[in-house]
Amino acid sequence: MQKEIPHLTLVLGGARSGKSRHAEALIEALPAPWSYIATAQAYDDEMRERIAEHRARRPAGWQTVDAPLDLAETIAAQPAGRPILVDCLTLWLTNLILAEHDTAAARETLIAACERVCAPLVLVGNEVGLGIVPENALARRFRDEAGRLHQALAARAASVVFMVAGLPMRVK
Repeated sequence: MQKEIPHLTLVLGGARSGKSRHAEALIEALPAPWSYIATAQAYDDEMRERIAEHRARRPAGWQTVDAPLDLAETIAAQPAGRPILVDCLTLWLTNLILAEHDTAAARETLIAACERVCAPLVLVGNEVGLGIVPENALARRFRDEAGRLHQALAARAASVVFMVAGLPMRVK
């Protein structure tokens, strides 16, 4: 049996389902300061706008750290006791795949970091396995790797929330 991580919450959902806002509210219910570990990389204007929108809506008290690849190390480097939000796992996974990293090893390193952290930790990820089978090998690999990552974290999380149209559905 896998060890459940008491302070770990996994928030999953589709695009624009309210995942980030819900995760932010969970963390903001705790005393500041809070760490926001961002995995996005701004390769175009549209993504730069999304990142700016996310940052603008967060109140004072958030300290943003960019970690497009070194997520486990960044989690481990946060001050003890400081609540942490990671947004998002699937962008991190995309970065790993495109950089040709070993995703299985990175997943295990991330799980180990989550087990060691001494603070509330909320992870956000896109549920990508509910649609049709992707037509190309890279997209199928991404879907499969995301499913493996989410399953491994959900098995260890104390709480799993699935977001639908801005509404949180508690799964675990």
